[in-house]
Amino acid sequence: MVLLGSAVNGIAIVIGGLIGLFAGKLLPERIRTALVPTMSLVTIGIAVPGMMKTENLLIPILSMVIGTFIGELIDIDGALQKLSNALQSKFKGSSVAEGFFTCSLVFAVGAVAVMGALDSGLKGDHNLLYAKALMDGTAAIAFAAALGLGVVFSSVTVFVVEGGIALLAGLVADLLSTSVINEISFVGSLLIVGISLNMMGATKLRILNMVPALVLPILFCQFM
Repeated sequence: MVLLGSAVNGIAIVIGGLIGLFAGKLLPERIRTALVPTMSLVTIGIAVPGMMKTENLLIPILSMVIGTFIGELIDIDGALQKLSNALQSKFKGSSVAEGFFTCSLVFAVGAVAVMGALDSGLKGDHNLLYAKALMDGTAAIAFAAALGLGVVFSSVTVFVVEGGIALLAGLVADLLSTSVINEISFVGSLLIVGISLNMMGATKLRILNMVPALVLPILFCQFM
């Protein structure tokens, strides 16, 4: 089922959000803090197998370099940050709206959401979205305790975005060779490691500006 990973992710946010509404403030800060690096390490472990499948290392190297160059020119990360700030400022007076827009951006926009949905659509592998569900569900507890009911509603955004990517990927899966999928997996795994390092506070990489690298293996595999 192509949408299974997206559905699990959305349900985890609902459960975490409801827990946060009723009991989140009772959860010690040190426990919430400890869970983030733990899940970051788990995510790295999930990413590692995807880095073993490349058939031509030059393809992911070129994809990362050129993709990051394109992303920095467009500044996807900066544009999203401006959108996030604008939405938070506009809906600051409404706790439901603020929680919805804040968590929609946090949970639905990012390389993990994209790569997880691609794995679901291209390979029927939902493991990355399952891991993301654990992280998002945990984070939803803290967000809901602070921002309220809107956090629960952000699950709809997550399901629509991830499900849409998964369905689209499923439609074009037959057009992509095993080599292309392997190179995309390698690049995506690198981005996932970067996200995990950011979550642990070890780096401040602009991962969204590297996302264009995900589509370049489709081009390079035709000539290399």
